[in-house]
Amino acid sequence: MSTLGFDIITIFPEFFTGPLDYGIIRRARERQLIRTTVHDLRDYTRDRHRMVDDRPFGGGEGMVLKPEPLFEAVEAIRQPQNAEVVVLSAAGRLFDQAEALRLSRAEQIVMICGRYEGIDERVVEHLATTELSIGNFIVSGGEIAAALVLDAVTRYVPGAVGKDGSVIKDSFSNPGESATVVEHPHYTRPAEFRGHRVPDVLLSGDHAVIERWRHAESLKKTFRNRPDLIDPNVLEEEDLRTLEEVRKQ
Repeated sequence: MSTLGFDIITIFPEFFTGPLDYGIIRRARERQLIRTTVHDLRDYTRDRHRMVDDRPFGGGEGMVLKPEPLFEAVEAIRQPQNAEVVVLSAAGRLFDQAEALRLSRAEQIVMICGRYEGIDERVVEHLATTELSIGNFIVSGGEIAAALVLDAVTRYVPGAVGKDGSVIKDSFSNPGESATVVEHPHYTRPAEFRGHRVPDVLLSGDHAVIERWRHAESLKKTFRNRPDLIDPNVLEEEDLRTLEEVRKQ
């Protein structure tokens, strides 16, 4: 089994000291399921001031990351010519579970962390294979986004998660199936806490009934929190009845 390589290009390499050393990512690195290398963009500059940014053409606020060091960095780092080169940017298309699964099948993923007002568009057009956003909000740079993408993709690498089946049951983990829903509610011991009981069905021991309950609760929670995910055209009759009950409530 080949090792999936992550190469992260950033002007703040120290940021990744924490995210790479905990949880699933640490275990996957120790088992050599993934390789992570952080590259300082300033190492790929050629001027004595190690400049990575400049003023935008046409005027405007802020600074823009220059194309030269980014092209130099990617061309030095990229191993297979079909490696994924990902620009993390608020202007990118929304990163989702289906994209995490797709990226997990690559040999190498080079991630470019945006900063300031953005990245010279020639990097996006002529170097990157995709431009991704982690949501409809702004953060200070692509480092946080890169850590999130790395974690989500690593979960799909065989052996990274203790029980591979748990990944399949995660929220959003059924792209292309009949319906995309968030995960069902979870409960653990004690069975009663401050007067609040765990649903009796979960204590019944009837696994078929429990699975039906979990599916219905997934639909209900999706309707409440992420109605944008629900496509009535792909729902079963029983699912539609469940949603109708929720609407009436």
